[in-house]
Amino acid sequence: MASSTADKISPNQEMTFTVTRAPRTTAARKTIERLMGMQAEIQRGRKQLHNQRRIHDNVTYIRAGRKWVNRCRTTKLARAEQGATFTLRVTPQIVADLKSVANCLSTG
Repeated sequence: MASSTADKISPNQEMTFTVTRAPRTTAARKTIERLMGMQAEIQRGRKQLHNQRRIHDNVTYIRAGRKWVNRCRTTKLARAEQGATFTLRVTPQIVADLKSVANCLSTG
């Protein structure tokens, strides 16, 4: 199944991927989450959360005679869990990443 998914991946087309099983390694999980983060709706959500943190959630106080910002951690919007689906435009730059985690993905 992994070889068939890897064979279907070609650049310059829109493809939908489904996570068929949870990645075994941390590197594979991070790669899938990074690829999922390339979707426009995920990027839009990150931008909105960035603005919310910048305006409301970060705490500013005086430390060593100057302003210090205690920043909140970012929210994970993409999770590499079984059944998660994402669509992205496959470019030549990400083909190698997709093929490296093809054993965890199926095309649909």
